[in-house]
Order: sequence, then C-alpha cells, then structure tokens
Amino acid sequence: MIGRTPWLDRIAAAWSRRTVVWLSGVRRVGKTTLARMLPGATYLNCDLPSVERTLADPELFLDGQAPGSTLIFDEVHRLSDPSRLLKIAADAYPRLRVLATGSSTLAATRKFRDALTGRKQSVHLCPVLWEECADWLGAPDLDRRLLHGGLPEPLLAPQNDPVFFTEWLDGFYARDILELFAVRNRLGFLTLFRLLMRQSGGQLDYGRLAKRSEVSRPTAMSWVEALATAHAVHLLRPFHGGGAREIVSRPKCYAFDTGFVTCEKGWDSIRDDDRGLLWEHLVLDTLRVRFGDAQVFYWRDKSHREVDFVIRRGRDRVDLVECKMNPDNVEAVAIDAFRELYPAGHNYVASPGATRPYRTRRGGHVLTVCAPAAVG
Repeated sequence: MIGRTPWLDRIAAAWSRRTVVWLSGVRRVGKTTLARMLPGATYLNCDLPSVERTLADPELFLDGQAPGSTLIFDEVHRLSDPSRLLKIAADAYPRLRVLATGSSTLAATRKFRDALTGRKQSVHLCPVLWEECADWLGAPDLDRRLLHGGLPEPLLAPQNDPVFFTEWLDGFYARDILELFAVRNRLGFLTLFRLLMRQSGGQLDYGRLAKRSEVSRPTAMSWVEALATAHAVHLLRPFHGGGAREIVSRPKCYAFDTGFVTCEKGWDSIRDDDRGLLWEHLVLDTLRVRFGDAQVFYWRDKSHREVDFVIRRGRDRVDLVECKMNPDNVEAVAIDAFRELYPAGHNYVASPGATRPYRTRRGGHVLTVCAPAAVG
C-alpha cells in the first residue's frame, strides 16, 4: 500500500481543531483507502443496510464507543439523515474523533439538513498530486500523469483505458448527481460536463455553454454549481482590485482531472503542445491544497494580458505564479502589467523540471523557478 503521510497529517491537523472531519473528493479518488490507513479506527461502510440499522439510534451507538476512539463513516451521505449523526457526535461526544467521507461539499447537498457550520473541519482529497507521483510511479513521469490522470486506478494501469472513464461518468451521474442533486436530464447534463472537460482551463461562458448543451442558461448555471459542489470542476475566480481594465466577473473552469480531459479530447499520447495547459491543472491542484480555494485566483485584463495564478497572501501582498514547461519562455509583459497594479509580492514560475528552486530575471522582475510544492 502506498503511504499518503501528508494527507494523514492534514486529517490529524483538522482533528486538532474539530472532532468531526469531513473528507470529500470525487468517487474513486482514494477516500476509503486513505481512511483505512488511520490506525486503530473503527470503519463503517454506510452503503450497507446493516450499518444504517446500526446507526439508526446515534446515541445508542456512540454511547458504546470508548473515549478517544476513532470512527470512520464512509459514504455517510448514503444514510437517511447523515447530518443528525454527525451533529450529535460533534456536540455530545467530544472525546470521539470522527472522519466522515462523501463525494461532495457537505453544505450544499440535499440530504444534509445541517451544514455543521462550526462543528467540522473539511479536507478535500484531490487526485494524486505531481509531488506524489514519485511515490506512486517510482519516478516522476509527467506525460503518464497528464494522460492517465490522477485517480489511483488509471494512474497505475499499464495502458490508458477509456472504459474506466465511461464507467466513472455513469457512476458519477447515478450516485452523485441524480441522488444528491436530483438532476434527471442525464443526456443534457453529461453533454454539458463533456463540454466543460473539452474546454477545461478556459473562461466560462454560460450563454454559449447553455446553447451548446440545449438547455436554458439558469439550468446550465445550476448544473455547473452542482459539478463544482461535487468537486468535478473548479471555478477559478478572477483577481481584481478595482482597476478599470481588469476582468472582474468571468471565472475559468478547470476539470478535476487531466485524465478525463485527455480522454474527452480523444488523445492517446501527449504532444509538446498539449503539456502547457495540462500542466496548469497539476499546478492548480497543488496551490489549492497548500493555500485553499479562497486564496487562489487568476488575473486578466481587457488587453488579454494574463497571469496564470494569483495567491492572495495579505492585505497588500499578492504572489503570482506562471506555469511553464520551459522557464526560459516566460514573458514579462503580463507580469509588468500586473505588478504595476500590485507591486508587493513574490513572482514564481512553476516548472516540472525545477528540482531545486533558483532565481532568474525577466525585465525588471526577479522570478523564482521551482516545483509547484515549493511556491510560497
């Protein structure tokens, strides 16, 4: 079994703040495997009717657990009233540690009557990060990670298997979207999702997306929200500080995994021109894990000058991150425009070949070239 110590450390850190931790992530990303790595934990698969019967009286069940016990409620959203169980555990049993897993953001799913605000900490398990690839593959293999994606099964498979992705989509719709969000237009929904994967990394145009999916604009917006809630896409907001020429409202939409992007595009290999955009996805995953979704943006102005990622670090400091396969290809035009508005902060170039950070100059700016995990 491949150790995932950084993720176990994140769960432990979350338990130091709250007794209930919500571990979310798309299906087959490895939530169950990670949860089973917790030493001495009692594991309950909430998919099983016997477990639902066991948890029908939460107080009776929790009373029977020794103080200091660790409980895992896997796929807890399958219970008829999951928030009741977790609320009772948080309020009445502070000596127990609870890890509950599910596919989506807890607060926005239909089955949760209580979002447990102030009672839980959240950990989002994303596909295998670039910095984890050496542990999974024996050596960093960028093209394999880009083509196969970061879900454990296809990443470790000797050949890319389109059947896996088709089956995943079927299960995702049936068990997450239909059950949790009651979206009944399967064809329209999957058409929209496939369109988003094909244009992953681009700015989101709801009107065009709705037209191509043959649904109304409000429907398209609600489905994108459901996809974001289920961690299947990430909406990256534009950073702005009031400049008249800055883009302020249109987010970029990234699919959750490069394997689904390459499969939807019909790619069976990675060409030189493909790596740049796909590399952005891996960098974004690392930045989101390190700094949190609320602190990571992109920047663009009406002259189409663009910075890949912006990290808000304080009231007057923002760091920028450019993603480049070859750091020598960084151009200073967009950096100049951004730093004219926001002079305070560090400038980074995230590159897969940067095994050790080093500094270089572009125009009047000092840039730190490094791996994504070394940003900040």
